[in-house]
Amino acid sequence: VQLQASGGGLVQAGDSLRLSCTSSKRTSSNNGMGWFRQAPGKEREFVASINWSGSRPFYADSVKGRFTISRDYGQSMVYLQMNSLKPEDTAVYYCAVARSAGASTSGGDYNCWGQGTLVTVSS
Repeated sequence: VQLQASGGGLVQAGDSLRLSCTSSKRTSSNNGMGWFRQAPGKEREFVASINWSGSRPFYADSVKGRFTISRDYGQSMVYLQMNSLKPEDTAVYYCAVARSAGASTSGGDYNCWGQGTLVTVSS
């Protein structure tokens, strides 16, 4: 499975962005998917995840209420709507496919990763 993330860019604090992730194979529609991010000099961290059907999203506390994860089951795509962006949201954002149908907050539960898309939020 290959993943292609897109939608990153340079925005100002308070702006919005929508990230998209496309999977090359329909099999990912049976798996949970997630978004992680890595800021310069920091460890990769969990952002949001969603189960195979899209019925159970999970969010990191730092983005809860501002970010929304969703998926298009039939198209094997997952999205991350990011509102009220803050400078601390600046990072490379990665989408990933989980090993199982559920949503996980742990990177170790994901076995396929996209190449990342850079989000830069200026103050």
